[in-house]
Amino acid sequence: MNDYRRQSPRKKIHYFDWRFRFMLLIIALIFSALIGRMVYLMVVERAFLQQQGDARAIRVVNTPAYRGMITDRNGQPLAVSSPVDTIWINPKDFQATPTQLANLAQIVNIPLARIQASLQYNKKREFMYVKRQVQPSVSEQVAALKIKGLYLRHEFKRYYPESEITAHVVGFTNIDGQGQEGMELADNKSLAGQNGSEKVVKDRLGNIIEVIDTMQAPKPGKNLQLSINMRIQYLAYRYLKAAVTKFDAQAGSIVVLDTKTNEVLAMANAPSYNPNYRPADTDGRYRNRAVTDVFEPGSTMKPFTVALALESGKYQPDTMIKTGNGVTKIAGHIVRDTSAHGTITVSDVLKYSSNIGISKIMLSLPQQSLWNLLNEMGLGMPTQSGFPGEVGGVLPFHREWNPFVLATFSFGYALSVTTLQLAHAYSILANYGVDKPISLVKLKHAPQGKQLISTKAAKEVIQMMETVVEPGGTATRAHVKGYWVAGKTGTSRMVGVHGYEWNHHNAVFAGLAPASHPRLVIVVYIHDPRKITYYGGTVAAPVFAKVMAGALRILNISPDHLPGKLQPT
Repeated sequence: MNDYRRQSPRKKIHYFDWRFRFMLLIIALIFSALIGRMVYLMVVERAFLQQQGDARAIRVVNTPAYRGMITDRNGQPLAVSSPVDTIWINPKDFQATPTQLANLAQIVNIPLARIQASLQYNKKREFMYVKRQVQPSVSEQVAALKIKGLYLRHEFKRYYPESEITAHVVGFTNIDGQGQEGMELADNKSLAGQNGSEKVVKDRLGNIIEVIDTMQAPKPGKNLQLSINMRIQYLAYRYLKAAVTKFDAQAGSIVVLDTKTNEVLAMANAPSYNPNYRPADTDGRYRNRAVTDVFEPGSTMKPFTVALALESGKYQPDTMIKTGNGVTKIAGHIVRDTSAHGTITVSDVLKYSSNIGISKIMLSLPQQSLWNLLNEMGLGMPTQSGFPGEVGGVLPFHREWNPFVLATFSFGYALSVTTLQLAHAYSILANYGVDKPISLVKLKHAPQGKQLISTKAAKEVIQMMETVVEPGGTATRAHVKGYWVAGKTGTSRMVGVHGYEWNHHNAVFAGLAPASHPRLVIVVYIHDPRKITYYGGTVAAPVFAKVMAGALRILNISPDHLPGKLQPT
């Protein structure tokens, strides 16, 4: 009994000692395996694991480039980019209380039901726009909500300080900052610049927690300086819009050229639009009608027929033309004047705008001569101003010219032009027969030109066009106090479904000043004036006079028609 009691504890101690050592061995093996695995992962598989980790946390994100500014010739901003925020949601992580969601809808001014529907539709996605390009005041309120899964992204929004006044020239961009119309589209690549990129670390919710490296810095777009003079542009738009309203016209356009360089100092259209808040129903408002809409120029073409006549040697300004009682027949068709003028001079043909007189002159010249001149002047093709969507008008060619067609050609029918084309044509007269290219951007130097009309003929035509503005002429309302003005009216019927319509017209005036040394050319086109009157001399000429008077003052051009000062020769 005593022997048993002495041996029993020894057997228990031996048993537990074996178990203890076995467990220590197992634990040691486990730790060895873990340490071995850790060494394997940290040494052998280190590069692979680092790559996998980076793939899940490191991202390359774009950093938007600042779009270049558009200014007028004096540096006044016409299009600028301002910093804004875009609000977006990660639907998978989005967590908002009903109150927070209602507050968000109120801040961004979007119906709550629409946001809820969008969240439901995009619930399996990781990205959803709430609202693009909101003002900083709005983004601050959104950030203050502290909603999980709701984020802000920095962007730039285009802003147009001059609004509707320069809308058609400057154009606009879409919400992603890409040019859609006007010079924004024409020079989009240069203005847009180049986006940069950064390598960042994001957490599992998509938040950027660290910028590791700037892979490529954003390259800002280049600024674009237009030829537009904003003060003249304002005058042009103001008086054009007033005329379109006064005469209940469908539309109108105006172009102002600097004859030294043929830079466009103003180009305006009515109706216009606000590019900052563009209307959904455009009804043609987005079109730059000065370069896209064509019309038959009517009697504004007569000076070019007269220039040909002078160059032919058959005519002088005082050569007499028989116009009879104001009605004649040409190839079986009737040609009329507004009144009977009898026998008048070539100069009077322009002064009274005689269709009969210009027809007789044209029919005495080579058939192809007028077409050749107008073709050389660029009619029938775009002016190469670089403006998107510019059209070339129509300059039909005939192997054999019917006398009546040739006659109508001489007084501005059977061809069509844009306002810019007509201004370009008159700039050739203003430059004494030299053709210079049109420019919508500011030039450092005046371009070289090509002589199309002799200097002598061009000067004589200008002197004859002065009589148009004098008493008895068709455009006395184009007079500008203190300056000699030369110009020509044009009134043409519009073409309808059944031919020319008697009650729909285009009213045009094209002119230049000061006539002694032409510096500015202005063309005014009013489409379908339906109230009070429709003649170019009473509808378009007053607009010309107001804009020309203001532009001459703005450019500080000295008067050339003062008391005691002789008419230029």
